[in-house]
Amino acid sequence: MEVILKKDVENLGLEFDTVNVKPGYARNYLLPQGLALLATPKNKANLEATLEARKEEEAKLIANANAIVEQLKKTSITIATKVGSGDKLFGSINNANLSEELANAGVNVDKKYIKIPGNTIKRTGRVIAIIRLHRSVEHNFEFEIVSDAPPAPAAPKAAPAKNVEETPAEEA
Repeated sequence: MEVILKKDVENLGLEFDTVNVKPGYARNYLLPQGLALLATPKNKANLEATLEARKEEEAKLIANANAIVEQLKKTSITIATKVGSGDKLFGSINNANLSEELANAGVNVDKKYIKIPGNTIKRTGRVIAIIRLHRSVEHNFEFEIVSDAPPAPAAPKAAPAKNVEETPAEEA
């Protein structure tokens, strides 16, 4: 079922996006909550008229989104977290954690604009998150997840055994 979003819906889309959803989700949640409209030809025409009237505002939003993307291109994020055996994390990393780390780096991106494949990360390594700031501005942001434990010290090499001269045992 095709609907037009009236508000931003996390993990679905932004305001004025036209998306396909399951009929039950639309009937039972989106439409009663006032988050969406059915995408009828009349509503689609109204959407086009609204977008046409908002061209100046849209241009400002796109300019702001592009400025944030430029900041993101200059930003490098490494998230240190507790790691168990191998590369498995204790817990997981999600879009809220990434949003918090970006804020610490000086780039404010709301968590609802960040989409991580699989929604959570459970292993260390490089990950690419999709940051969608506007319906026409999207950026693939690459970051790294590492262990917060200090590297284990190298085991000292065993000293070669000294040759001990064997003395013959005294006979009684």
